[in-house]
Amino acid sequence: MRGDFSLLYFIIIIGMKKVIKQVLGIDVAQKELVICLGKMSEGLQVELYARNSFANNEAGFKLMLQWVKKLTEAAVPLSYVMEATGVYHEQLAYFLTGLGLDVFIVMPNKINHYIRSLNVKTVTDKTAAEAIARFGLGRAMDKWQQPSPLLKKIKQLTRERSQIIEERSVAKSQLHAQGAGYEPNKSSLRRVKQRIALLDKQVLEITAEITALVKSEEKVASAVKLLSSITGISTLTAAIVLAETNGFDLIKNRKQLASYAGLDVTEKQSGTSVKGKPRISKKGNIFIRKAMYMPALSAIRCDERWKTIYDRLVSRHGIKMKAIVAVQRKLLELMLTLYKTGKEYDKYYLENDASQSKTAA
Repeated sequence: MRGDFSLLYFIIIIGMKKVIKQVLGIDVAQKELVICLGKMSEGLQVELYARNSFANNEAGFKLMLQWVKKLTEAAVPLSYVMEATGVYHEQLAYFLTGLGLDVFIVMPNKINHYIRSLNVKTVTDKTAAEAIARFGLGRAMDKWQQPSPLLKKIKQLTRERSQIIEERSVAKSQLHAQGAGYEPNKSSLRRVKQRIALLDKQVLEITAEITALVKSEEKVASAVKLLSSITGISTLTAAIVLAETNGFDLIKNRKQLASYAGLDVTEKQSGTSVKGKPRISKKGNIFIRKAMYMPALSAIRCDERWKTIYDRLVSRHGIKMKAIVAVQRKLLELMLTLYKTGKEYDKYYLENDASQSKTAA
């Protein structure tokens, strides 16, 4: 009898392998968090064992933590892993790091490639959360840190400025529409003009605040000066890109940066056939995409290098907007390169390099 008990005890102990890693995979949407709990045991055995969804707000975050606490081992570290989905993941990331929890934010292209490697046929919020959990269990990642207070302030101001500019565009359209009508109401026109004047004033105030903040810290000021050496990139655009990427903190390469901004090219595929034309994903940071549009137009107009790239792309497929988007992406990637190397942009680099080669010959 004792021998039978010892054998049973041995089987139970062997079956209960020690958990060495725990991950909560979080698929973040605008209003909802779809989550999946996973664990890795000794022997590197992976198990996804619990799934749920919660509202993407503070009340939902608290309910999620209560649910997670009941289903995880307190003695084993738990990683909260999520995809960088534009702006919707930020509130959760700040909430969790504020509690001292380990947060890991992954670039969208990494998750997309990982999902394809799993041969997942249909991608849903549930399968995305499962893939994120598996990714967190199997990969080494850098822990996410909250942005510097300065970059956070700059981001808040640049986003406010962007919203006010949108409001001003709407107001100007209203003014034009009302003014073009038969016998427009003068008092209505006056109020719209007053609204536009107020918005103009607020844009100037916010721009001045951003400029002052950039100058207040040498590291940020130097980075902005470096990035704005590129044709078309203003101080404001450089500040927006730095603030939205937290000084390129999450970005390891140009491909990741394009994906984070939603300027990467995607295509729908089924087997060996392609359904639908390739197009930019637009799943990334909308503020970076908006900030890069006018600089791209300026670069094409004022810099022969970018004009040549633009003309070549238009001659290839005949779609001007597609060529402009390509220039946006290349400008953004160049900003990362300059930031990493610390070298300013030289618009005459190719010409100088060619002349030096001739001299040497």
